[in-house]
Amino acid sequence: MRIILTLGLLLFFQVQAASPGAIHASEGMVVSRSALASTAGVEIMKSGGNAIDAAVATGFALAVTYPSAGNLGGGGFAVIQLQDGTVVTLDHRETAPGHASRDMYLDKDGTVIQGLSRQSHASSGVPGTVDGLLTLLEKYGTKTRREVMATAIRLAREGFPLSRDMTEQFAGVLGFMQDHPTSHKVFSNNGQAYREGDLWKQPDLADTLEIIAEKGRDGFYNGRIAELIVAEMQRGNGLISLQDLTNYRSVWREPVHGTYRGYDIWGMPPPSSGGVLVVEMLNMLEPHDLAGMGWGSAAAVHVLIESERRAYADRSEYLGDPDYYPVPVSKLIAKDYARQRFSDFRADQASNSATITPGKWSEESIETTHFSTMDAAGNAVALTTTLNSSFGNRIVVTGAGFLLNNEMDDFSIRENTANQYGLLGREANSIEAGKRMLSSMSPTIVSREGKPYLITGSPGGSTIITTVLQVIVNVIDHKMGIEDAVALPRFHHQWQPDGVIYDPFAISPDTLAILGKMGHKGFRNFPFGGGLGDANSILVKEGELLGMKDPRNEGLAVGY
Repeated sequence: MRIILTLGLLLFFQVQAASPGAIHASEGMVVSRSALASTAGVEIMKSGGNAIDAAVATGFALAVTYPSAGNLGGGGFAVIQLQDGTVVTLDHRETAPGHASRDMYLDKDGTVIQGLSRQSHASSGVPGTVDGLLTLLEKYGTKTRREVMATAIRLAREGFPLSRDMTEQFAGVLGFMQDHPTSHKVFSNNGQAYREGDLWKQPDLADTLEIIAEKGRDGFYNGRIAELIVAEMQRGNGLISLQDLTNYRSVWREPVHGTYRGYDIWGMPPPSSGGVLVVEMLNMLEPHDLAGMGWGSAAAVHVLIESERRAYADRSEYLGDPDYYPVPVSKLIAKDYARQRFSDFRADQASNSATITPGKWSEESIETTHFSTMDAAGNAVALTTTLNSSFGNRIVVTGAGFLLNNEMDDFSIRENTANQYGLLGREANSIEAGKRMLSSMSPTIVSREGKPYLITGSPGGSTIITTVLQVIVNVIDHKMGIEDAVALPRFHHQWQPDGVIYDPFAISPDTLAILGKMGHKGFRNFPFGGGLGDANSILVKEGELLGMKDPRNEGLAVGY
């Protein structure tokens, strides 16, 4: 059988008129931000592995080939549908260190200490990626650690030629790494910027991966690697201890489940806000004829913005780690609640975010990467993983070769104080030792008649949730193929700040004028990268797997 490839290397503005084609396959598919990582996943399936084995192989390979977001030092979420139709989710989100405290990023006057929650050793939560990937493999995989990690180890040890995109990413952070000699050494070529085509080797990371392959989770959370992490913490007043690492465990959680126009929606529960908000917004949208309004019309954009506005207001009040705060998931995803929440919707007028507050009931929320895998038996994985900011806090663990996350910024470091994505939070997401910080990661599986139909997700901080929402709406309401559903431009609103950001060409000038007359405001083009999100997705159509690499960024859909 042959491997079928497509490079998602088209510039964003080139895909507005005609989206690049999806990749067709029958036996297996992996879609990720890295060509090498996608290929690693498919090779595992070709050797007899399943979609879970492929996800683990892809995840470890991304830690080598896409270091700004693929990681060993971060965390993530996975939504898995098994071939018997069962859906499970694995939370391997980072946790606050044992010495973390509610006001740890405030000075004696209660003022936020700038940069401490994002650019310091103290910004790191206890990493969950390694435990998460190994837990997935142990529970549902069929291959050995050595088999699924072989490609990642080889790529780290022998190196691979850098693409232009990668060299530009490295050049963009080198200046910030001047105060961290190990980081500067890893991401520069003997102190000089790497050039396209240069061979990049990571011997320390290769050694770390070898230890994990040999010893499993103990190779990371105990012993030499754990000691290197703690030594790095001590160099910069970080908080992670050996006890924190020993205590870390991933958590299996009940998926968020909703329905939309006859389809089942399966998402990640808290501490992800994604599953709850996607279902809540779909519930608000369901009574409205989006197909009849037409994609990109003022009416359709208006109703989506209004659903987003209300859902993100709820995020700020109610979402957090359910092990520490009573998150009212069942109420937030109830269709009756959505009808109540949308009862003040007006088809001809925008709401004012200043007057939109979190909903009530009568009884007592930018650097990440998402990949999707599926096999012929019907196993499917949607997995999103992150360091939070691009390259995390930009600190490489000396001797271990991997970057640390800066996920502590995803907590509410002070009530109603925005994080780097402009998201507000309150008591539900306050800092507490051992607690998992709230996330917007939204790995999602849409199923039909008990079988996977759409596997999707995205990076993008607060815009992840609205990216996933629009991919689903494009497929179900607008009957788009996966090519257009993923590639067409998108827009985003998150309650506060009260404004709409959008991809080039997402909203036409005449539609902008109509929306402005309705009272919508704050329109601006998305200021970062190639566009909103990177929704690497798989659609199942008439038994065939269609893989679509989001053309906003490089990467690969690989099928066979």
